[in-house]
Amino acid sequence: MIQNINNRFDLTGRVALVTGAGGGLGSGFAHTLADAGAAVVLCARREGPLEEVAAQIRAAGGKARVAPMDVTDANSVAAAFDIAQDAFGSVDIAVCNAGIALAGKAIDMDEGDWLKTIEVNLSGCWRVATECARRLRAADKPGSVVNVTSILGQRVAGMVAPYAASKGGLEQLTRSLALEWARYGIRVNALAPGYIATDLNRDFFDSEPGQKMIGRIPQKRLGEVDDLAGALLLLASDAGRYMTGSTIVVDGGHLQSSL
Repeated sequence: MIQNINNRFDLTGRVALVTGAGGGLGSGFAHTLADAGAAVVLCARREGPLEEVAAQIRAAGGKARVAPMDVTDANSVAAAFDIAQDAFGSVDIAVCNAGIALAGKAIDMDEGDWLKTIEVNLSGCWRVATECARRLRAADKPGSVVNVTSILGQRVAGMVAPYAASKGGLEQLTRSLALEWARYGIRVNALAPGYIATDLNRDFFDSEPGQKMIGRIPQKRLGEVDDLAGALLLLASDAGRYMTGSTIVVDGGHLQSSL
């Protein structure tokens, strides 16, 4: 019997943990998951922005809890999962979204900037994903990990070598973990956004160089955070239950355009 497709997207009774949830894409992901019925645990280093997002979710009738997390610290990651467990039960969905982007010429870049980018964007996702998987296995439960990569993991742009390398590595990590964990019912997929409008980048995209970049996107516009909602729900929910090791690109056709 084929299940009603709307029911497959329903996350009622699920617990979702989102890193980098204080703003930009992360807060949008948290709202999307909460709107679908999940209890959401919001994670980042700074609690203030997380509290604002949690209040918005609760005001809309959803369930949200703040759990401070530094993805470069394994103890901090474990502590956040403990908070989630105490508040709502074991985490079913982990969205690994925390990341940084440091711009500069590779030849002039300080080694510390390279290492910091890899540590947050790649190793940080590894810590969160493996912590989630260990707990799911201990509870004998299936689950979903969604790693937020980027189209810059598949194409190149100037001045962002560490970022592009970290996101390309994260796509390979996604495939590797998917292969290892499929037998346990733990799915691992990636969501690769193109250029999405946020408060952090609006000024740049209003500038002449930013407008030229938008002109190279086939749809001739930036994406909005809501444009990622459908892909996220597909990967997080039973609607994507036979998907693992996949990357969904949401970029207005940018990868199809010439460099």
